[in-house]
Amino acid sequence: MRQRGFSLIEIVVTIAVLALILFAALPSLGTWLDNTRIRNVADSLQNGLQVARGEAVRRNESVSFWLVSLEDPSVLANDCTLSASSGSWVVSVYSPLKHCGDPPSTISSPKLVTGRAVGDGGGHVGVAAVQSDLSTGGVSVTFNGFGRIVNSDYIRQIDVTGSRSGVSYRDLRIAITPAGQVRMCDPKVSDSNDPRKC
Repeated sequence: MRQRGFSLIEIVVTIAVLALILFAALPSLGTWLDNTRIRNVADSLQNGLQVARGEAVRRNESVSFWLVSLEDPSVLANDCTLSASSGSWVVSVYSPLKHCGDPPSTISSPKLVTGRAVGDGGGHVGVAAVQSDLSTGGVSVTFNGFGRIVNSDYIRQIDVTGSRSGVSYRDLRIAITPAGQVRMCDPKVSDSNDPRKC
């Protein structure tokens, strides 16, 4: 009678081959995960800007998008400070400084609309928001009832990048026009016919 199953040698060889495949795939898997985080943070920032613009038009009053830094990046709390290098954001009528954890309100200052903490998923992502001079850090964009930008020191662009050096990431940029239009683009694309070009 013939026995069925695997021999010890077959199991060891199979495990060794799987380990080699996993070892070869790990670097690209880490870069893929970081690129996914970059995309998620960029999507979140773009959505926050669009919420602020839409809310300004809906209310027919000025509403602002604010970048905020949090002690715990996964919780919108009242320990927040304004920051040009954070992926966390708040939409409100007035500055949310030290009020990011307040409930949404149309009457109580800062008239908070909504917000989002960058969370643990943004841990391997760099965020840099700059004003129109492209060197001064920017922390807010204020939209009026027509959806146009009204503050002179508004965020002109937000770059979302990977945090490890020597890795080729798919970095993204959120560009904001003076007319209030918000667009995500790829700063590495150079072909002027490519719609991803910044």
